[in-house]
Amino acid sequence: MKKLLFAAMIISVTTWSACGNSAQEEARLERKAEMAKKIEEESKIPASERITLDSKGVGPIKNLPLDEVIDEEMVQRGMELFKTNCSACHKVDKRFIGPSPKGIMTRRSPEWIMNMILDPQLMVEQDRCAKDLLVEFNGAAMANQNLTEEQARDILEYFRTLE
Repeated sequence: MKKLLFAAMIISVTTWSACGNSAQEEARLERKAEMAKKIEEESKIPASERITLDSKGVGPIKNLPLDEVIDEEMVQRGMELFKTNCSACHKVDKRFIGPSPKGIMTRRSPEWIMNMILDPQLMVEQDRCAKDLLVEFNGAAMANQNLTEEQARDILEYFRTLE
């Protein structure tokens, strides 16, 4: 009798466990399907217009809180750096070889922007949005200008004024 009761208990536990695993697998598959759907929907929106504020990109900048007040000295330095290093490919008011930085702060996180400025090659290799931008802009890769974090931060501050 004990053997029969023990066998019944093992069968019950195995069945219950299989159902639990099945439910977990089903939930995992649902999440995977949702992610695939999101990727498909995003791919219909050009990367230059896509909003990816939750992505910080790949690189040294992990967290970059911004002051509410824009620092005008940084803006001036950033504007000069932009003119010197970026304006050959980026125009403020229009699409050119690369995307316009106007309104970039409403589409990308400060960390993503900084990481893109600091190491565009790493970003294109490992960040989906950067890869999509490369495709959208006909394979015109952003040149690494070898800027310091301080210089990239000045450019970011300038971008804050381009809303």
